[in-house]
Amino acid sequence: MTTVVNINLARTLEQAEIDMLTSRLTAIQNIKENPMGIEIQTFGHATAFSAKNIPGPSFNTVKGLRAGDEPYVEAIIDYFHQKNIPILFELTPANTSKELLTYLNKLGFYQIDFHTTLYKHLSMEDCLNPQLDSDITIRKLNENEFDLFGEIYTKGFQMPDFLAGGVAANNKILYSNPQWTFYLAMIGERPVGIGVLFEKDQVATLSAATTLPEERNKGIQSALIQQRMIEAIHNENNLIVGQAKFGSVSQNNMERATMKIAYTKAIWIKGN
Repeated sequence: MTTVVNINLARTLEQAEIDMLTSRLTAIQNIKENPMGIEIQTFGHATAFSAKNIPGPSFNTVKGLRAGDEPYVEAIIDYFHQKNIPILFELTPANTSKELLTYLNKLGFYQIDFHTTLYKHLSMEDCLNPQLDSDITIRKLNENEFDLFGEIYTKGFQMPDFLAGGVAANNKILYSNPQWTFYLAMIGERPVGIGVLFEKDQVATLSAATTLPEERNKGIQSALIQQRMIEAIHNENNLIVGQAKFGSVSQNNMERATMKIAYTKAIWIKGN
């Protein structure tokens, strides 16, 4: 199936990303006493995500801002200012306008990066003759293996080792949620990588995935993408979505799996 990218498709892809982050952070927020300080609030079309005790931009960001939402921007800025969290806007080409970008610039915002969104319309043909290395096996992660998940995650993303426990806990709470599926990649009996799939409204999203640094360039991520794509098809999803840093190995792996680039998001922050 060949489909060109239009505004409706682009908004579907962005909504899938918003749904995934909403599901993840809501689960963390529901931990007793909300220890990570999670809050999710909407402003017009935009969704503001904040995680006071999880530093970094992954969980502290604004998605879905559209042209016409200018009256909400100062309220969004105040929302993050009160939390002493740097504000970051993720802007897609389908939703921006000259007026919105000019307005943000006048408020002291500027672009610092691009991020790629990719997609593929799924069909049963994608399940035929998967091109997997015979040495690599992909299976679903068991509930008692989240310590291993946290270890691979932190090593794969070059995070400090002491964060592994928190990563394990913040993902384990999603295990019983049928929208989430966790995968472990093996070479023989050796765990080498992890991947995550999120599904909602017949759209599957490739969530976090990584490989141990010493095991890279062996086709592990391609195998994880293929397995999650097959799972998405069996679960009657029509579309699969992924995000990656522009021009990265992750983007290249998705393109090799015949996913197409939909657009690049513009990442905007406020100057000092």
